[in-house]
Amino acid sequence: MDELKWDRQFALEQAADDTELLEELLEIFRQSYASDLEIIQNGIHSEDSSLVRGAAHSIKGAAASLGIAGIKDIAQNIEIDARQGSLLIAKNQYEILVSMKEKLGYL
Repeated sequence: MDELKWDRQFALEQAADDTELLEELLEIFRQSYASDLEIIQNGIHSEDSSLVRGAAHSIKGAAASLGIAGIKDIAQNIEIDARQGSLLIAKNQYEILVSMKEKLGYL
């Protein structure tokens, strides 16, 4: 789980030290993350950088709010690249984001 770089303490603070709330937030993130990954994949296939940028932005913000720096950092790089009309980073790092999806189940 080192790839995720999850700061559990930070996430717990964001959830007002409520572990049940944190679990709910993580489940919501897992669902939205899966949806955003599909959007990124579709954007890559259709060469639509604005689609990729929007989904990467969504992932970045949600991951940051839960202290999941590994995902936030990659999503931020994809967003910046896509904002410039490029999909190079998205194409190169999409599979890393997919592999991190499985690791989210262990948080």
